Amino acid sequence: MISTSARLLRLVSLLSARPLWTCAELAGQMEVTERTVRRDVSRLRELGYGVESEPGPWGGYRLRGGTRVLPLILDDEEALAVAVALREAALSGVLGSDQAALSALLKLRQALPPRIADRLGEMNAAFVHTPRPDEPQIAPRMLLELAMACRRSERVRLSYSDRAGKDTVRDVDPYRLVHTGRRWYFVARDVARGEWRTFRADRVTQARPTGHMVELLDPPDPALLVSRGIATGAYPLYVTIRLPLPMEQAVRIIPPTVGAHHPDGPDATVVEIGGPDADGLARYLLSLGAPLRVLSPDDVRQALLRRTRELFEDNGGGQPL
Repeated sequence: MISTSARLLRLVSLLSARPLWTCAELAGQMEVTERTVRRDVSRLRELGYGVESEPGPWGGYRLRGGTRVLPLILDDEEALAVAVALREAALSGVLGSDQAALSALLKLRQALPPRIADRLGEMNAAFVHTPRPDEPQIAPRMLLELAMACRRSERVRLSYSDRAGKDTVRDVDPYRLVHTGRRWYFVARDVARGEWRTFRADRVTQARPTGHMVELLDPPDPALLVSRGIATGAYPLYVTIRLPLPMEQAVRIIPPTVGAHHPDGPDATVVEIGGPDADGLARYLLSLGAPLRVLSPDDVRQALLRRTRELFEDNGGGQPL
């Protein structure tokens, strides 16, 4: 039996994780009776927490916005400094776990008084994140909205623009945000199609909450799903090569986000790689610096041979120096 203080902290944590909980759901999560939940809610209100209740069979408890829920004391300037630091950590990936930084930032924003939250919003509008030239930009506001949807497990109506510029609207059940080092991807279950999808987060124009809470059964590995989606994306041309290396070594040379790997016995790996054209694929293969054999198509093989001959001739062509 956990102590009352520990149980109250657990209750605060649950209330901050979703917009609405029924008494029965909270009792199930905390492994206590509904009577204990009601008594603990009363204690939280006495301590100054803004716990609101909605009557009726579809009602429940919610934590009012602006309620301080963190078990530590920060003054206004400290809270703002922590929020800014977490925002930059999430955008840059400097901590190695973007999801953790986003989750912490969302919890902190819920705890900030309105006057501090407003200041953070003003700073978000003024800050500019400088990406690499080929890195798409995403508004911090949209990133936070998608992260909030994932954390709440709330179905959203997604407005999305695909690579061809076609706009679609679909209902999705959000799961995770994945940062590949270049781009953010939103992993969610497409409700109409009944399948897991990855969406470029910078192509999401709007994510409107529906109020429908979902329970995700047997979700996929989000990082693996994104890697496979990138590697098998729509390219004008694909090349299939064979590396005389075990699978684990081949993956170090060609990342899963670049190629789709298949073992060819214990000591070789077949990899399929997409690219813009035969010459571009030949340049990439040369840059690997690894022994390989082009299995198909022939135009990539010929482009690779042509570039190899040019490199050979530019460096003496077999003549004595």
